[in-house]
Amino acid sequence: MSVSPPPAPYMAPPVPAAADASDDGKSFLVTWLLSLLVGIFGVDRFYLGKVGTGLLKLFTFGGLGIWYLVDLILILAGAMRDKAGHRLDGYDKTKLIAWIVTGALVLVGGISGAVNGASGEASGGGTSRAGVVDGLEKTADVAEELVDGAPEDAAAEATPAVEEPAESASWANSTWGEFAPIQQSGAGDTIIDLPAGATGGVVVATHNGSSNFAVSVLDANNGSTGELLVNTIGAYSGTTAWGISALGDAVKLQVTADGDWTFDIRPMGSAPALAAEGVGDAVFVYDGDAASLTAAHTGSSNFVVMQENSDVFNLGLLVNEIGTYSGTVPLSSGPSVVTIRADGNWSLAVG
Repeated sequence: MSVSPPPAPYMAPPVPAAADASDDGKSFLVTWLLSLLVGIFGVDRFYLGKVGTGLLKLFTFGGLGIWYLVDLILILAGAMRDKAGHRLDGYDKTKLIAWIVTGALVLVGGISGAVNGASGEASGGGTSRAGVVDGLEKTADVAEELVDGAPEDAAAEATPAVEEPAESASWANSTWGEFAPIQQSGAGDTIIDLPAGATGGVVVATHNGSSNFAVSVLDANNGSTGELLVNTIGAYSGTTAWGISALGDAVKLQVTADGDWTFDIRPMGSAPALAAEGVGDAVFVYDGDAASLTAAHTGSSNFVVMQENSDVFNLGLLVNEIGTYSGTVPLSSGPSVVTIRADGNWSLAVG
């Protein structure tokens, strides 16, 4: 769906798939250098605005080197995007130099040494150069699949999840806290207080205006926690979640709107079981075993599927594309929370 730019400079609308970057896009050159030199500490993800996974990458020493290599390959392949889903600025101009320099460092053992050092500090073990190169080749195959797209026959008929959400609901409420639901309605810009004591929850919102509608999460000092729940133009109806990848304690929601709005704020455990199909933003709980998730999307903007569970090594990001999508990705076992960001119809099938 084509939209006009917002009249206020609060936040730029999502970038079309054909664009190389947005006005606030992050630099490919800077991202690549940070990933290559200090990516083991998650600095590249901090730069891209992905604070939650950046902290996880820092605390795990880049997933003992594996996550470090995955992110580096994704950046070199052009598949990495910033937190808002924008492509990295300047990729086409500097990708050849980045590949040559990275390849040279691999040959002389630069990357191998960095990974061995991080792995030794975290686990007392080491990683051979052969193992690093082998992992690099396998990661390149994964990155190539992400860039080229999924096979044509990946889309399958959606089937509903068979598990009841009881276990995930209990786990979610224990993790983020329980509270009495909050309903508010109004019009225009406002601030909404989040329930005291809760560190996360579900936000069901609607908006009937014609201009920018944005919902961001703030801490007690009115600073951003790094979570932008909604950023669209015009009418909106969807469900999002706060507290999953926040940096700092969420205290309030900042709402930017030009029309009437409604908010229904609920505990995380109130989310329904994973659905077979839907439209727009959504939040679910999943109790099932590890499986394959076949997803499809017919929208024109960002399509992001994330899974949050109690596994500290879970990367969380299952799908991150712009426009139409059809593919199959691995789904971790529950209990977990699955969030979807979409502007069109989507379908999910667990098999």
